[in-house]
Amino acid sequence: MRVTLIAKDPDSQPQGSPTLYRTDRGSWIVQGWIVTDPEALAQMDIPQGEIACEIPDRLVPFFRVK
Repeated sequence: MRVTLIAKDPDSQPQGSPTLYRTDRGSWIVQGWIVTDPEALAQMDIPQGEIACEIPDRLVPFFRVK
């Protein structure tokens, strides 16, 4: 799989996380903060082998296919 950097959160320092990537498989990779809040996790049905990650609203506009 090849990934292309789409956007890094400019307000998150020093590493620039969260980050969005587009793959050559027609999918997205989202780098963000791992959700560990038990109350939030209890409201989601997350299968084994997956995680929930959080990103700020300001990155949502970058989710568009060019």
